[in-house]
Amino acid sequence: MSAPTVRDARSDDIAAITAIYAESVAHGRGTFELEPPDEAEMASRLAAVETLGLPRLVAEIGGRVAGYAYAAPFRTRQAYRYMVEDSIYVAPWARGQGVAGALLDVLIQRCEAMGLRQMVAVIGDSENVGSIALHRTRGFADVGVFKAAGWKHDDWRDVVFMQRALGQGAYASPDAPGMPLVDKKRG
Repeated sequence: MSAPTVRDARSDDIAAITAIYAESVAHGRGTFELEPPDEAEMASRLAAVETLGLPRLVAEIGGRVAGYAYAAPFRTRQAYRYMVEDSIYVAPWARGQGVAGALLDVLIQRCEAMGLRQMVAVIGDSENVGSIALHRTRGFADVGVFKAAGWKHDDWRDVVFMQRALGQGAYASPDAPGMPLVDKKRG
């Protein structure tokens, strides 16, 4: 197999993205969602990310969508505007082929280029060792675990929090023209 190619997600990727996410909802530990959303809902979610100017990416192998990733606000309050949360999902047939790493590398680069300062990974379940290991290899540090935070697949699941500085991180003021990602009027 060839190495994954990462590009911006397009509207014609929604069917593949929806299928990848539906498999994760049904069988995975990465999301605590219990019912897979349909294509219209997934399109709406990704459009919201695009509206904020944040990256939404797909990785292809042999012209086929193998995975997707995006950055979203960690929280909507204005003080959090320099912090994003990453989300990465990979098709079962493409796992173990470098797709998640390729997506995360580009996601980090794009967010740094935007002047963002922190990225957090909110990982569904302590047993999601692949995602935890991936984030560690990209400089994320363990910052906490909510034990038994969600009930899925007939068992309690933890939520693992990991964090990575972007660019200058907390070592310099982030005040830069045109940076607010969240409307200043919102709480």
